[in-house]
Amino acid sequence: MRLGMLRITVVESSGEAARLRVEGRVTDGWVEELRKTCDLQGLGDGIRLTLDLADVAFVDAAGIALLKELRSRRVTLLNSSSLVAEQLKDAALGDGARKDCPSSGNRS
Repeated sequence: MRLGMLRITVVESSGEAARLRVEGRVTDGWVEELRKTCDLQGLGDGIRLTLDLADVAFVDAAGIALLKELRSRRVTLLNSSSLVAEQLKDAALGDGARKDCPSSGNRS
């Protein structure tokens, strides 16, 4: 696989669940392709979807946003690298901070 590429392979698929292996780089240019593939596998139809991220080498901000969105749609993310797991955790903390903390302009 060439640098900068993304490969998505359907590992298993049934009427109830699907598992996709994601390899390469989840970057801005490939985010829409991953989203479309998840939707085609029945994500919107109640199919339990699992993404195996063991072979993902890099995820940019757009990729993290998509993974976060998919996770909120009950997609299971497996085998993410420690870097990706940390980015997802930081993204979740950042969202919580924006929702829970008042802006400094509103303090008395």
